[in-house]
Amino acid sequence: MAAQESQPTSPLGVLEAALGTGLTASGDVAAAEASEGAYYLEQVTITETSEDDYEYEEIPDDNFSIPEGEEDLARAIQIVQEQTTDTQILEQETVLPPKHAVPEVIEDFLCNFLIKMGMSRTLGCFQSEWYELIQKGVTELRPARSVPDVYTQIMLLENENKNLKKDLKHFKQAADKAREDLLKTQKERDFHRMHHKRVIQEKNKLINDLKELKLHYASYEPTIRVLHEKHHTLLKEKMLTSLERDRAVGKISGMHEMSRDVETGLTSHVPEIKVRHICEKENAPEGPTQKALREAREQNKCKTKKKDSIKDSEFPIVMQSNLNLNLNKENLCPPKFDYRLNNIFRLHELPVSCILMHPSKDVLVSCGEDHVWKVVSLPKGQVLLTGHGHTDWLSDCCFHPSGDKLATSSGDTSVKLWDLSTGDCILTFEGHKHGVWSCSWHSCGDFVASASLDTTSKIWDVNSERCRGTLYGHTDSVNSIEFFPFSNTLLTGSADKTLSLWDARTGKCEQSLYGHMHSINDAIFSPTGHMIGSCDACGVIKLWDFRKLLPVVSIDVGPSPGNEVNFDSSGRVLAHASGTGVIHLLDLKSGKIHILVGHQSEAHTVVFSHDGETLFSGGADGTVRMWS
Repeated sequence: MAAQESQPTSPLGVLEAALGTGLTASGDVAAAEASEGAYYLEQVTITETSEDDYEYEEIPDDNFSIPEGEEDLARAIQIVQEQTTDTQILEQETVLPPKHAVPEVIEDFLCNFLIKMGMSRTLGCFQSEWYELIQKGVTELRPARSVPDVYTQIMLLENENKNLKKDLKHFKQAADKAREDLLKTQKERDFHRMHHKRVIQEKNKLINDLKELKLHYASYEPTIRVLHEKHHTLLKEKMLTSLERDRAVGKISGMHEMSRDVETGLTSHVPEIKVRHICEKENAPEGPTQKALREAREQNKCKTKKKDSIKDSEFPIVMQSNLNLNLNKENLCPPKFDYRLNNIFRLHELPVSCILMHPSKDVLVSCGEDHVWKVVSLPKGQVLLTGHGHTDWLSDCCFHPSGDKLATSSGDTSVKLWDLSTGDCILTFEGHKHGVWSCSWHSCGDFVASASLDTTSKIWDVNSERCRGTLYGHTDSVNSIEFFPFSNTLLTGSADKTLSLWDARTGKCEQSLYGHMHSINDAIFSPTGHMIGSCDACGVIKLWDFRKLLPVVSIDVGPSPGNEVNFDSSGRVLAHASGTGVIHLLDLKSGKIHILVGHQSEAHTVVFSHDGETLFSGGADGTVRMWS
């Protein structure tokens, strides 16, 4: 019993004895962390005296009985002692401090500890006494403070960490972009620096060239002065020569009058005329300038006499009938479309601008942008004749109806006529302000028409060697021109998207055809004369009824430009040279389009042979390709 009385008389005392120094250590820790507002366990000493007047109910020992059987006396005494001890514990009064609050955390800690240690009876006693005190209001709990939730803080920290990582990622991306922009800006800066240095070098070079040119010009100034003085001297000599010539002409006219008088018998005396000075002047050595002036004067006199003696040609009133109108379609061979590349003729150094078949011979003429035209024999492609004379690119050519002359148009604003027997230029027509795109010969052979970049067309008289009329009406470059077979009607195609029909005798526009949406590059009559074919800068091909002056069909093979169109001799097939190098063959009866591929660059021109068995095309690579 003495041992039993020395034990603590309260649950906290029992736990205090069980934990030993654990609570003391926790109290020290709690005292250290009190300043930080943390929760801690507080050691409480319960005195023996208690103000609690609660009377515990005695446990009745009605069920107490000594076990039957052969139980020994010691076991019975032990049981009696245990019951007596429990009764004494229950009869003891609990002594608590009057105004001392126990944190609520201690109760949780003690319960958890007892559960962990497996002390279920002690736990039951503790809970019954603890909640009994709470119900009586003896124990005052401290106002509950928010216990920091570790998991909530961890989640908040994790979210903050994620947000910081996102911000870091965005900042890194922004830094990378800024770095790229900086590198790009530095490269642009270096490029502009290099460009600036190059411009400065070029400027310095140009300045040096200008200085050298000034020095060079200064070195020529004395020579120019001398030439000016010579020029003035020659002008004075020319004036003196003209005066002497007038005097000589007057004396000669006087001699003619005297001779007429002698012939009529009015006088028999002829006065002596002294022309020694003139003779001496003529017999004197002639300088190169005087010789050139005399030859130019003689040429001008010859031209003036020739022009005065030759009258203007007249446009024919009664024309020869078109032989193609009498073709019997039943006897014609079916049109051919299965052409294959047979040969390539390398004729020009620059692009080929025009190909033309001779009216009666197996010969073709090609014009190029290298300023020359060539006559080529077929089928071997031997060059028979080369024409030199133009100073710029050649754009078009056309044969005289007899086939012995050729007309060519050029970017040097001129139209030249050539004799094919010798290859010499026999006539040059000048009057356009810009390059000439196309030319066409009248069926009578006395007129040549030309179309120019200066928005005008001109009609030239071959016999009187002058311009007979200028056709005004187009608002942009006139790209093509052609006489209607055996008539005085002209067809022009312009960059103002219109086709125009003109009367060559009056120079008036009789009709305009509208339908193209882009610049018209070429337009041509069919051999039978009842249709017109045209193409524009976006690859649109149009067929027009010449009798009704209405569009028949429109075919788009673009977007590459169409450079030229041409009919075969029967008028049933239309060939189209495309900017992609493709030759399109349009069957006018079925409407089908056949394609010929062989040019490595742009195709500029296309033409059929007279029998339709062969097709020739010229390209930007300076070659003429033969398809058969």
